[in-house]
Amino acid sequence: MLATAALAGMIMSGIVTKATVEHTAARTALFMDSFLSPHAGSLAENDTLALEAAASLDRLLGSEDFKKRFPHLEIWKPDGFVAYSTSSELIGQKFAPPAGLKAALQGTISAQYTDLEAQEHVARHINKKFLEIYVPVREDHSGRIIAVAEIHELPGPLEEKLIQIRLQTWFATAGLTLLVMMSLYGIVYRGSRTIAEQQERLRENLEEVREFSEQNRILRERSQRASSRVAELNAKYLRNVGAELHDGPAQLVGLANLKVEHIRRARTDAKRNEELDFMDAVLTETLRDIRTISKGLMLPEIEEIPLCEVIDLVARTHEKRTGTQVELDCTLRGEPFAHSVKICVYRFVQEGLNNAFKHAGGIGQSVSCRLERSLLTVSVRDGGGGRTPTMAEFGLGLTGMRDRVESLGGTVNIRQNKAGGTVVEMCLEIDRGSVK
Repeated sequence: MLATAALAGMIMSGIVTKATVEHTAARTALFMDSFLSPHAGSLAENDTLALEAAASLDRLLGSEDFKKRFPHLEIWKPDGFVAYSTSSELIGQKFAPPAGLKAALQGTISAQYTDLEAQEHVARHINKKFLEIYVPVREDHSGRIIAVAEIHELPGPLEEKLIQIRLQTWFATAGLTLLVMMSLYGIVYRGSRTIAEQQERLRENLEEVREFSEQNRILRERSQRASSRVAELNAKYLRNVGAELHDGPAQLVGLANLKVEHIRRARTDAKRNEELDFMDAVLTETLRDIRTISKGLMLPEIEEIPLCEVIDLVARTHEKRTGTQVELDCTLRGEPFAHSVKICVYRFVQEGLNNAFKHAGGIGQSVSCRLERSLLTVSVRDGGGGRTPTMAEFGLGLTGMRDRVESLGGTVNIRQNKAGGTVVEMCLEIDRGSVK
């Protein structure tokens, strides 16, 4: 841009300088033609001016004011003959026609600085440059060019004017260049700032992606561990159920089976009735054990009821079974939840109340449930004294509930209640797309 500005300044300065010089020459030519034409008419037929015309020009051009601006004037014939000059020693001499003379003979006003090597200037010992203006001198009636007037103008005023014009040109060029540079700088600076802001946002987004990726990795590992533990606990639970069936109902059914043979061998009706009564009692006890075990395995129909009613069902069942009271605080307003969430909350509250009854004697039992944005929090409290049991001390049930909650992406915490007792709390992020 600086190189272009410099080149543009040079070109514009040259154009303006040339235009100013041509304007000055045209103005001077118009001024000189106003008083030269009436006196130069004799040159159409003669090589020199008439004596009266020459005397009139001498008087006009000899004034001090005129000489200060135009110190020399010559009238040339087309062949280089000097027909008139303010320097009388040149009149009647013939020199090589200057370049301006040739241009003026073509009807063009021209201006150039003095060639100090020209013969007419050497003869007068001129060593200072002037602005030479060549003006065609025309015949009055025909307009034919009969001579050329060469006017020497002092270049001082013109040079001062040219200096001012050049300075103005350079200042204008520099100002425009600076304006363009500032505009481009502003555009580039704004673009750079925008890019920097976008890079910063991109870095923040990448950092968030890294954090989310790390959280997803942790949650995935936790879910995998929880799923593995759930599978292991299910296997243990099934073994326990199998053991319960084997040690309880299966033994009783085996005993009843033995009594069948006794019934066949009974010889009296009294003995047969005695064996049948014993067999009936054994089968009744077997049926009771099977129902007890089945009742522990089955869940009530909770799919179609709200979550608050599910928690209330668990609490009321616990009250009937243990003879204790459970305070319920549920702030939900009928929000729908996935069936897996309801099952998880049911088992969590059930196991939490069982442990509250086991470790705190059912004192100060309470269940609270709240939903803040998408975070579901369910807590079971008791008012028992002493230290807070660890997860291992709660046994298999609550460990299985922790794994069940973690398999859904949640967490389970156990802490000491400020008022005494223990708080078991589960937190679960609810995916709205998973609800019914």
